[in-house]
Order: sequence, then C-alpha cells, then structure tokens
Amino acid sequence: MLAYTVYSESGGVGKTTTASNLAHAHAQNGYRTLVIDLDPQEASISYIFGVDDDRDDGHADNLVRHLIGRGKDSFEGLIREDTGIENLDVIPAHNMLSGLDNSMLRAKETEEQMHPDDDFEWVREQRLDQLLRENGIPEQYDAIICDPQASEGQGLYNAVYVTRTVLLPVELSGKGALSINGLESLVDGLETELEMDVGVLGVLPVGYADTTGQSRHLKELQEDLEYEVPAIFRERESLMQEMWDARATAYEVVEEAYKNGEGGQRRVPDREHETLEKYDELAEDIQEAFEA
Repeated sequence: MLAYTVYSESGGVGKTTTASNLAHAHAQNGYRTLVIDLDPQEASISYIFGVDDDRDDGHADNLVRHLIGRGKDSFEGLIREDTGIENLDVIPAHNMLSGLDNSMLRAKETEEQMHPDDDFEWVREQRLDQLLRENGIPEQYDAIICDPQASEGQGLYNAVYVTRTVLLPVELSGKGALSINGLESLVDGLETELEMDVGVLGVLPVGYADTTGQSRHLKELQEDLEYEVPAIFRERESLMQEMWDARATAYEVVEEAYKNGEGGQRRVPDREHETLEKYDELAEDIQEAFEA
C-alpha cells in the first residue's frame, strides 16, 4: 500500500494544496485513496474537500474522540465518502485537534493507571495506526495520505507512524531556507521519537518564481541535501486562491474553469495545465517508488 505524510514546519508553503492535489491524482489513477486530516487550522484539507461541516460541533463524533478511546460511534463512521471525487475519501479534522497533545497525555495517564498490568504502556504515537489496523482500513485502500499540523506533536507523530514516509514541501526564501537547513535534523528527530526509520520521498519546492534568491536557495537545496527534489512547482497564486474559493482541488478548478462562484467563466492559462501535469508526474513517481 502507498502511504505518506505531507509535512512542513512552516505554514503557508503549500502543504495542504500539495496533499489535496496528489490525493486527487492518485484517485484518478484508480487508487482507492484515504486522506486523514490532522491539521486543526481552518485552512485545511477538510475545507478543500467540503467535509468540514462538523468541525466546530463539540458533540460530534470525531477522530480525537477515537484516538483517546472515547469514540461515540464506529470508527468507519468517521470516513466521509461525499468528496465529489471518485475513489477519494476523507477522515475530517475537528477543532478538538488543537488540544490533541493534552488530551492524549490525560488518556495515557488514565489508561495506564486503570490497567491491571503494572507494566502496561499506552503509546500515544501509535494510536492512529492501531485504530486503522483494528478496523481493517489499510485493506480497504490503496493509498493513505496524512496532512498534520505544521508543528511537532501527536498529530505529526501519529501520521508518520502510520505512513513511515514523508514528503516535504518547502519555500525557497530566506525564511524557508531556515526550514530547509533543518530538514535532515527534523527527520532524524522523528526517527528518534518514533524509534523507527522514516523514508523521505523528497523535498518539494513550492511557489518557485525563478528569482535570483530562489535560484540560489534551489541550488543549495539540490547540492547540500541528501534528499531528492522530485519536482518543482512554480508560483501559481491565482490557481491556489481559486482552490480555496471553490473549495476544490486544482484539477477541479482547471477542468470546471471556476471563477469566484461563476462556474465556466474563468480563462485557464496553459501554465495551469502544466501544473496539473506536474502533479500527474509526481503522483506517478510516488506510485512507482512504492511499487519498487
């Protein structure tokens, strides 16, 4: 099975747009795809796929309740199939994710105190993996993509423990360079925290505008890091903004010529078709990497 986490330490670098568009690409390639949204921020993948309606309902069943052993209904009931995209389902985010670390710490203390075995350990970082396996989710899908928050914590740790593999979008700027320089230590830290090897599909420059500064950062990235750069996505601010306005992937925006609520009114430049081709190629490269 294909499984990876799309992660960046910095917000606003295209983490969610990358995850949503690659998920769409895998789905249209015939991969039964599940996206797990572990990002408590408002601009999330649940919003893009139109499945965030219960996000602020404190009484609704949600992923956090299940992670701490307090689910109201079946785990499979969390999966939303009404994304409008064939082969693509989502487990949506909920506002309770903002307190996930504290909730899981309290659950750990309770579970270990109540357990009859004094040596029992309730491992927070493995809870999502346990839930997926107990409910047979990996057998139902060909691809699982996790989209955690842009900071370390239980959302990220649980995502990476499930997928064992990461794809790292980066911003080629002075601010982004700080994150780039820390990528190897980030991966080393995840391996230490989770006590396992973490595969890296590659580092993905997003929003590339071919300026002198960005070209310098790109050269440094390609020469200094041990990770591959499988693709470079140029700046497409208009396309990305239309994704948020339309609550749709880039594929849907381009195919439906979406424009500010007026379907069919937008002129689609050739460069946006080229962007979709980049996502197609990257998705195929990822699929081949897991099949190898």
